[in-house]
Amino acid sequence: MANALRALTEEQKRRFDTEGYLIVKGLFAPEDLAEITETFDKLSHETIPGYFEPDLKGDAADPLKRYPRVMHPHRYNETAKKFMLHPPVMAVLADLYGEEAYAAQSMFYYKPPGSRGQALHQDNFYLKVEPGNCIAAWTSVDPAYEENGGLLVVPKTQAHEISCPEEADTRESFTSHYVKPPKDGVVMPVVMDKGDVLFFNGNLIHGSYRNKTKDRFRRAFICHYANASATAINVHYNPLYKADGTELVLEGNPDGGPCGVEVGEFTYH
Repeated sequence: MANALRALTEEQKRRFDTEGYLIVKGLFAPEDLAEITETFDKLSHETIPGYFEPDLKGDAADPLKRYPRVMHPHRYNETAKKFMLHPPVMAVLADLYGEEAYAAQSMFYYKPPGSRGQALHQDNFYLKVEPGNCIAAWTSVDPAYEENGGLLVVPKTQAHEISCPEEADTRESFTSHYVKPPKDGVVMPVVMDKGDVLFFNGNLIHGSYRNKTKDRFRRAFICHYANASATAINVHYNPLYKADGTELVLEGNPDGGPCGVEVGEFTYH
């Protein structure tokens, strides 16, 4: 650490600003991961209408039907809310923003063997945080690498404007949006250990691989945040939360974005 008041070094902050993303190693302790794992293992056998609706009988053709994403678990699960506001994560976000961060969303991904990935996209197309931007905190509950469906990033694309997506190849992506990287863009894999957190800018182009393994999940706990000086966000992400758990509501952003249409809540990773 650069000093006792900062969670990041100057070099880490420079890397985030330059590349659009940063991995912070071991930000979640083994006991934190054990609690998260136990919570979502139990939840995987439940149905929560509108948030988690698995086909409990399973579907060999599409493993994501048995293990779909869990949306907004912080709204009904105290463990998810606690770790969405995990103090080490909030401290890093304060350094990255240069001000307090507000939590806007939580998700959990099981990503079972054989499941599709997600085509390249940009987060703030969906969250529409203004002024400022969203930042994702993507926590590896399992090791994440190319073979089991780890993330892909296109460095430096945080400097690009939000684009209107094209149609994705839904044979490989479980979502239909695709943002084409710039001609000079390099799509890079991100390799992470359990407990590592990847922070990335809301304009950064990123996605994920298909899980090509036969027996390894790639579980991840993913949250999104807004800067405290933001005044508007896509209405689907209200209410937001301060680090102490206090709720607040931002103006619902009516901007249709680059496609000229209102975009609803997103699915992702």
